[in-house]
Order: sequence, then structure tokens, then C-alpha cells
Amino acid sequence: MEIAMQSYSLRGYKENEKVIKALKEIGINKIELCGVHIDFMDESKHDEVIDLYKKNDIQIISIGVNGLSNNEINERKYCKFLKKAGAKIMSVDFDINKLPACLKTGEKIANEYDIYLAIHNHGGRHWLGSSGAIEYIFNQTGNRIGLCLDTAWALDSGEDPLEMAKKFKERLYSLHIKDFTFDSTRKPHDIIPGKGLLKLKELMKIVGNNSKTQYAIIEYEGDVDNPVPALKQCVEALQGSIIRRPLGATDLLLGDK
Repeated sequence: MEIAMQSYSLRGYKENEKVIKALKEIGINKIELCGVHIDFMDESKHDEVIDLYKKNDIQIISIGVNGLSNNEINERKYCKFLKKAGAKIMSVDFDINKLPACLKTGEKIANEYDIYLAIHNHGGRHWLGSSGAIEYIFNQTGNRIGLCLDTAWALDSGEDPLEMAKKFKERLYSLHIKDFTFDSTRKPHDIIPGKGLLKLKELMKIVGNNSKTQYAIIEYEGDVDNPVPALKQCVEALQGSIIRRPLGATDLLLGDK
């Protein structure tokens, strides 16, 4: 696996130039870009943003989290950005009120643009926060729709992220590496991965040999005004836990229809 950064971790920096400067200081050259740093609906800005990251040797590996609600015109704009960036994965959630149409449209455009939609399990407050809901979606769809496992939001839902990684390994396309502690009211607090409730090393052992999981994407939401010191610690924690695949190991099977 390779380490990437979710740009929401750097949401205190609105300009992409500042995001790039922070990434270089942190030592990361791959990013999942979110709507804070690009208006995906404004196609006139796509090339400008993509070229800026390319010029600075930073690879856009994914975008999201984007809500899909059977609006094919808008959802094609996400896909066009992905294709221009040379990326394959979009982390998503689906509008429960637009089922099953939004799943059908999502699969249609994913096939057309040769990309993969990875469901983001956004905690106990969200309908896609549970393993049961994700399994429900997978039972109705093909492998163009998979999972972006957010480890902290799994904890928030009362799920075990390690068990989720095992259960959905065949469709586990990416990870949001995040850790929580909870106060007495169950309010979550971001913490360096592995220092809270997340069993980071055990997770990496489970996921490390999964050829379908190519990216471990750091998403630390604390310290908004000065996130770089904590994000450096996040990188160090992940580097100390990640499993290095042997040379010749099978890469992510994106492209299998």
C-alpha cells in the first residue's frame, strides 16, 4: 500500500498552493482531493487544479467524499475530473431516498469511465455507517462499487474496523486512516492513529496483503489551523505499521470487470 492524504485534513488551507506546501513539508506526494479544494461542478477549473498538482509532483489518487443521488449530469463531472487526473477511485455515499436508481446510475457511469466507487462508512449518524447497510448495497451491485473503510467512523458506529476489513476484503479499495477517543457523552475526538481505539498494526496486517487495497489515506481532522505537526506524526505511525508487499505482488485489480 501507498500512503496518501485526504485534503480535508488540510481544510484550514483554502488555496491549493498552501495544501501543496504542507504536503511537501509532511513528506506525502499523493492526495485524495475533496470539495474544499476544488469545485468539481466547475469544469473550467479542472485542468488548472490537476496541472498544479502534477507540476508539483503530487498525484491525485482519488476524490471525495462525494454524495451520489442519481444526478447523472453532476456525477459525470466528478468522473471527468477523475479521468483527467488519471485516478481510479472516488469515495462516495448514496442518497437513501434515491435508491435503487442512484446505485444503477453510479454503476453505469463507473463502467463508462472505468472507475470505482468506494462507499464511505460515515459513522453512526449516517445510514451507510454499518456493515449491514454496506452488505445490503454489495448484494445488489457489482464490483464497481466497493468500500473506502473509514476506521474511526467504524468505531463510532460500534463496528470493529478489523472485522470490516476482513468481511469486505474483496471490495475494499481504500482506507481512511483515522482514530478516535470518546468522551463521556460519546463525542469523538481525533487522535494520532494507533493512540486511540484503533488497533493500527493489527489492521495493517489484515489489509497489507490485500491486492485490492492500494491506498491508506490519512484523514486527521484535528488542529485545523496548524495540522502539519500532527499529520507528520500520523505519517510516522502509519509508516511504522504498514506491510510492505514483496516485489512482484499483485497490484490493485482495478480494471477487472
